[in-house]
Amino acid sequence: MNYQEQYKYWLENAYFSDETREELRQISDAREIEDRFYRNLEFGTGGLRGVVGAGTNRMNIYTVRKASQGVADYVNKNGLLKNTSGIAIAYDSRRMSEQFAREAACVFAANGITAHLFRTLMPTPVLSFTVRNLKCAAGIVITASHNPKEYNGYKVYGGDGGQITDALAKAISGCIQQVEPIDSVRTMDFDRALAEGRIRWIGDDVLDAYVANVLTLSGDVAPEARRSLKIVYSPLHGTGLVPVTRVLSEAGFEQVSVVEAQKMPDTEFSTVRSPNPEDHDALTMAIEFAKQQEADIVIATDPDSDRLGIAVRNSRGEYGFMNGNQLGCLLLDICLRSRKAKGELKPEDYVVKTIVTTRMADVMAKDYGVRVFDVLTGFKYIGELMGRMEAAGQGDFIFGFEESYGYLSGTFVRDKDAVIAALLTCEAAAYSKAGGYTLLDALQKLFERYGYFEEALQSYTLPGKDGVEKIAALMDSLRSRAPQTLGGLKVTAVSDYLCSQRVSASGIQPIELPKSNVLLYDLEGEAWFAVRPSGTEPKLKIYMGVKGTFAADSGAKISALKAEADRLVAQV
Repeated sequence: MNYQEQYKYWLENAYFSDETREELRQISDAREIEDRFYRNLEFGTGGLRGVVGAGTNRMNIYTVRKASQGVADYVNKNGLLKNTSGIAIAYDSRRMSEQFAREAACVFAANGITAHLFRTLMPTPVLSFTVRNLKCAAGIVITASHNPKEYNGYKVYGGDGGQITDALAKAISGCIQQVEPIDSVRTMDFDRALAEGRIRWIGDDVLDAYVANVLTLSGDVAPEARRSLKIVYSPLHGTGLVPVTRVLSEAGFEQVSVVEAQKMPDTEFSTVRSPNPEDHDALTMAIEFAKQQEADIVIATDPDSDRLGIAVRNSRGEYGFMNGNQLGCLLLDICLRSRKAKGELKPEDYVVKTIVTTRMADVMAKDYGVRVFDVLTGFKYIGELMGRMEAAGQGDFIFGFEESYGYLSGTFVRDKDAVIAALLTCEAAAYSKAGGYTLLDALQKLFERYGYFEEALQSYTLPGKDGVEKIAALMDSLRSRAPQTLGGLKVTAVSDYLCSQRVSASGIQPIELPKSNVLLYDLEGEAWFAVRPSGTEPKLKIYMGVKGTFAADSGAKISALKAEADRLVAQV
């Protein structure tokens, strides 16, 4: 059916609620109708993500049911319930999250799959842990992570606790596409499923076990140093309040103040422009509160608590930000130093990061004599590599991170984890304070040792069908006419992850990673520039990184690359 036929089908079919059909009747803009129905909401490697509303290209109970039916069909057809306990489900504080989670549970229950459901909102990393802890066949979390309030999403996890990656996503997507018509989904009444044991509440013991595992990562920081650190924390209206404050308390941090206005869940995220700790504005309220408290550090987690943002008080009482690459390198340094001091660091041990994450990590790992692996953008690929290496017995995982404020230590979770990151960051801050310096000073020491690395990300929102077409046109243009220079720096190699090849003066080398619509340019002077469409939003993302001999040198180089990014997009 074309979009007009789909629109009519939704208007006339009694399967859809009166509220849904009334919402559609109120639409007077033909272009909005087209945008809602010109395609089915795409199921990618991260699952579904989109604006909440009626339509095939929106997040609603019908698209959630259809996706759940596809997941159920895949699980049943492939015999994944053997020696497993069903599917675990978590949800965050977004619009309709709890309702979507219950709808998914009802579909699984109707398809003979036990649905293990949290009674209240819960972080994404806890879901990852729960899948492993309960030995589930799969997991579902209802979240749009750090996206704007209009969005929600449906992320699928494999039995290893990691997000599904390409091959599995493709297989599940195929099952979802076969669920036609949309009203053919099998579902059942929630209360009946609960009474019959087809839906089961996840007990408090699972969160207790998760917290206990997080605390095993606690480092050698004196109790008095922990007690003296003054922390301000904001959950940004999301899921982090209980697990983050509990872990910090049990780790010995006694001075943790929570931003009261951002403490409780809020579907509208009413105190922030966007609930994204990557956005400095999201920490404004927390920093103002921190000034009153004279707090040493500000930490904030996104709605599903898999990303952590921080600000650090300096000697002048001002708060300076640290980006995802910088905090990642600080935490990596701590993990490397700790293992080396204990004599636990081996050459076969490894660090994992994404292709658009700082190359400072490569220099650090080389200095400590361990390996670094680059994977595609998305923490799912970090989790996937961890699993492969573990199965092959090829060294121990040290640390994984990505530039978008995602970090992981330990192996009991297979996704980025802001609860773990909060513990490690506060311990690092306490250790620094006891030594008479701050985390900002510690970062400066890393720059002096390894070079002044600086990175940036420019995001360009191009909404609607027209935006999708413009992004595709730019990627085609870059592939047909490869630039010779970028930001005044000579291009020395081009890596096309869609074609799986790297072209340089020395020839053509294959790229041993899954295909992805990414172009990465190596530039002279250890700089780089990468272009890719977002997999979850109508955005084009351009990443860049440089290395300078001092701060102003790297700043000038990154400014030139930012201007280059603006110029490229302006041509679309």
